[in-house]
Amino acid sequence: MNAIEVSGLTKRYGKVEALGGADLSVREGEVFGLVGPNGSGKTTLIKGLVGALRPSGGEARVLGLNPLKDRAELRRRIGYMPQSPALYEDLSARGNVGFFGAAHRTPDLRKNVDEVMNFTDLSGRAADPVHTFSGGMKRRVSLACALVHHPEVIFLDEPTAAVDPQLRSRLWKTFRELARDGATLFISTHLMDEAILCDRIAILRGGRVIAADAPRTILEEGKTHLTVEQDGAEEQETIGGHPEDLAAALRPYGLRPGVTAIDVETDTLETVVLSLIEKEEVG
Repeated sequence: MNAIEVSGLTKRYGKVEALGGADLSVREGEVFGLVGPNGSGKTTLIKGLVGALRPSGGEARVLGLNPLKDRAELRRRIGYMPQSPALYEDLSARGNVGFFGAAHRTPDLRKNVDEVMNFTDLSGRAADPVHTFSGGMKRRVSLACALVHHPEVIFLDEPTAAVDPQLRSRLWKTFRELARDGATLFISTHLMDEAILCDRIAILRGGRVIAADAPRTILEEGKTHLTVEQDGAEEQETIGGHPEDLAAALRPYGLRPGVTAIDVETDTLETVVLSLIEKEEVG
C-alpha cells in the first residue's frame, strides 16, 4: 500500500502557478526525497499534503485520507517539521515537546516526551529555554515535536539546512531508525549528498515531477568519462552511465600489459539532476 498518492495536484496564487499538476506515490516505510531548485514547489507540495493549504486542483491522499476533508484524523497520524522552526522561544525544549504532544492528545504524554527527548538527544538541555539554543538544536527540538505522538508519516521540509555535517549525520541516522520502525518519511531537500541517501527521490521542476526513481537509477541517466592510458598515450571517451556501458567500453582493451591505468569519472547526482531540469527547460 502507498502511504502517499498525488495525482495532478495544482496550486495557483493569482497568475503564479506554484504546482503545475504534480504526480507521485510514496510507499509505506519508505524514505522518500523531494528535490528541486528554489521555487520549484517543494514546500507548496508538502503544505498541500499536510492540509496547510487548499490546492487549486487535482487530488492528494495521505494514508488514504484527504488532507482537507479528513484533516483532524490525518493530523493525529502524521508529523510535520516545517522549514523554519515553529517553536515557542520562551518555553523550554521539554515544554515545547510537551505542548505539541498535548495538542495531539498523545496518551502517556510524560512517557512519550521522555522517550522522544532521549531519541533526539535533547535530555541534557530539556529544561533550557529554546531562545538559548543554536539553529541546529532548534531543529532537533522541532523534530522531537513532530515525533512525540508516534506519527505514521513524517514530513520534513529541509530538515538539515544550515546545520553542521556532524549533526546532519546524526539526523540521518535518526531518520533511518524511524524508517526501520515502520514510519514513512517524506523529506524535502536541495542537498544532493542527502538525496542519494533516500530510497527513492522525485525531481520537482516548475511544480511538476519530471523524474521519480531510486537515486542509483537516476544516476544511470548521467555520463561516465573514461580515460585509458595505453603504451604511453591517453585515450578518452564519454559513455553512458549504465554498468553495461563501461563493460562494453573496456572490452576492446582486453587489459593487456600495455594498459597501465584506467580512470573512471561518473557524473554526480547533482550533475544529473541539473541536466534533467535543463532538458525540461529547453523542451
